[in-house]
Amino acid sequence: MEELLNFAKGPLFRLSFAILVLGLFRLVFLTVFNGLEAKKKGKDKAIPKEFVRKLTIGYVLPIRAFRTKPLYSLVSIVFHIGLLITPLFLFDHALLIDNSIGFSWLGLSLGKDIADIFTIATIITAVLLLLMRAGNRYSRFLSRKQDFLWLILLLLPFVSGLICAQFAINPTMYQFFILVHILSGCLIFILIPFTKIAHCVLLPFGQWISARAWKFESEGGENALIALGKEDETL
Repeated sequence: MEELLNFAKGPLFRLSFAILVLGLFRLVFLTVFNGLEAKKKGKDKAIPKEFVRKLTIGYVLPIRAFRTKPLYSLVSIVFHIGLLITPLFLFDHALLIDNSIGFSWLGLSLGKDIADIFTIATIITAVLLLLMRAGNRYSRFLSRKQDFLWLILLLLPFVSGLICAQFAINPTMYQFFILVHILSGCLIFILIPFTKIAHCVLLPFGQWISARAWKFESEGGENALIALGKEDETL
C-alpha cells in the first residue's frame, strides 16, 4: 500500500497534472484559433462586443438566474466556489504540488478550519444538486448519465479527504481513503480536458465563439447543403 501511495503522489500525480494543463492549453488554443479563422473567413467581421461581454459576465456570474431559479442558482454557485477554492488552496494540496512540480502558492493556502467548511459546503451542495436534478422532470430530461456520474466522481475526493482529516480511523483505513482521495483527484485531472468540465476554462470564450460562429464565410450555406447531401433541394 505504501508503494502504491508513493506512486500515486509522485509519478501518477505529475502525469495527470501534465495531462490537465496540456489538455486545457490545447482546448484554449483551438478555441481561439478557430475563432480567428471564422473571423478571417467571414464576410461580416463585426460582432456586438458589448453584448458578448454582458453575456459572458452573465454566465460567469449568473445573477439573472436568481430571478427564475434562486435556490438552484445559490446551491450551484456555492458548489462551484468550493469545487475550485478547496483543491487549489488547501495547504496539503499546495504542498503536494510544490513537492511534485516545484511550484505552488503555499503562502495563499487555507487554514484547516476554513478548508473544512469549504469541503462540507461542497459535499452538501453536490448532494443537493444531485437530488434537484433527479427530482425535477425537466432537469432529468436535459441531463445525461455522465452529468450524474460527474457529480458523484467530484464528491469522492471531498468525502474521502474529509474522512481522513476529521475521523479517527486505523492506519490501514486511512491509507485506503487517502488512496481513494488521490486516485479520484488524478482521474478528474485526466478527464477534465476531454469532457464538459473543461468549461471551467473555456467559459469566458463561449459567447465570443458563438458570435463568431454565425458569421458564415462566403458560400458557406451552399457548402453546408453539400455536406448534408441536400444540394439539389430548394430552400
